[in-house]
Amino acid sequence: MANTTEDLIATYAESDGLALGKLVRTGEVSPAELVEAAATIIDRVNPRLNAVVHRLYDMARAAASAVDRNAPFAGVPFLLKEIGMSWKGAPLTNASAWMKDLVATEDSELVRRMKAAGFLLIGKSNTPEHGWCISTEPKLYGRTHNPWRADVTPGGSSGGAAAAVAARLVPIADASDGAGSIRVPASCCGIIGLKPSRGRVSMSPAGDIWHGCVYILCVARSVRDVAAYLDAVAGELPGDPYPLPRPPITWLAAAARAPSRLRIGFSVRPPDGNPVDAEVEAAVRDTAALLAGLGHEVEEHDLSFDVATAWPLYTRMTCVQTARMVEELAPLVGRPVTRNDVEPVNWAIIERGRATSGVRHSADVEYIRILSRAIASDLARFDIYVTPTLTQLPRPFGHPDMSEQDLDRYSTQWTDAVYMFPFNISGQPALSLPLRWSKSGLPIGVHFVGRLGDEAGLLSLATVLEQEMPWRQRKPPVCG
Repeated sequence: MANTTEDLIATYAESDGLALGKLVRTGEVSPAELVEAAATIIDRVNPRLNAVVHRLYDMARAAASAVDRNAPFAGVPFLLKEIGMSWKGAPLTNASAWMKDLVATEDSELVRRMKAAGFLLIGKSNTPEHGWCISTEPKLYGRTHNPWRADVTPGGSSGGAAAAVAARLVPIADASDGAGSIRVPASCCGIIGLKPSRGRVSMSPAGDIWHGCVYILCVARSVRDVAAYLDAVAGELPGDPYPLPRPPITWLAAAARAPSRLRIGFSVRPPDGNPVDAEVEAAVRDTAALLAGLGHEVEEHDLSFDVATAWPLYTRMTCVQTARMVEELAPLVGRPVTRNDVEPVNWAIIERGRATSGVRHSADVEYIRILSRAIASDLARFDIYVTPTLTQLPRPFGHPDMSEQDLDRYSTQWTDAVYMFPFNISGQPALSLPLRWSKSGLPIGVHFVGRLGDEAGLLSLATVLEQEMPWRQRKPPVCG
């Protein structure tokens, strides 16, 4: 084990969360020492990234002595995304100037599970205002830089989380996904991002978010960390709207099992008809060829649905809940939101939501429910479905542009992520793995979709790919 402070920092940076938890359980390192290692790395690296927007070192130090050393992630420093999730005593701003003084007064159900798993909150990660962007450039906190190249986006909305994990600030971090916001930044930053099945993780204290189209889990560097994290936080509360049975074995055990022969579909022709970058297409085709070589049955199959209707309608459906959210937050903030309090596209979202009638909203939800059935039915014969995560390499900053005042024009800037939102709609689990890097050194994520409730199948295949196409030895330049 490490003999000096620098040895400990090096061990911390190279280890995944489960390895760090094991060091704590065996007494080789203390939770307090891990907190100081994480704080040192954040102080060294974060000024070049702006991934961590609230440094909560004192909270972590105060909690370190009470960690259950038998927990799977005992003493592991952790980042909470700066949107939605309540950790008592931590800021809760949604990256919005309107909410900049809010502090969480209680723990949400998922945070209670994080604490039981042994995590120590070391800080909060950057996100676009209210999460509605696949880049991370909020006016309140400023942009987060991609650890692989500072002039391109780390993705969004969990961009701060993904950049921090890729840069070794923490081994695993909280993330959420309403239209790709776990998987997109995982792809941009060269790490793993799993969107679980609908209902797999409770939304409490919320009853529902976007009618089952928002999901919460994590981004990480190792498949086993993702599996163990799912074991720690999954499960519904009585009365939750989309209950799912747990599998007969843990996801960590399932991830370690070799998959049986699978029927795998793949696509490199997006349903909106837009082109795919040649290097991205090659990454998917190479992955399909590898899977065929491993003995799986592989077939090219393209998604087919009316994206031109579905995406604007999906957007309008989510606008209604955003408008409701700001109404509910106004008493906590102390005043109603105004045009000057939020970025232009978010004001357009709020106005669109307020202007949508109940009848129109009900029809939109019904359309999404029917489309969910159509997407899942179209892919029913496949155990796994493979696509690009993003159809293009990580973009320069300003795309999408949240200073856009026209919501319809803004929505057209999301075409890179066209393979994301269909599976928010269908409820199927979906995973981005960092299987290729471009000639210019940027990560390329490959996207894997499973059957509803079958995270185990995705994680099992991901473990094989982690061995066949290893990524963990790759370090972004920001790590030095």
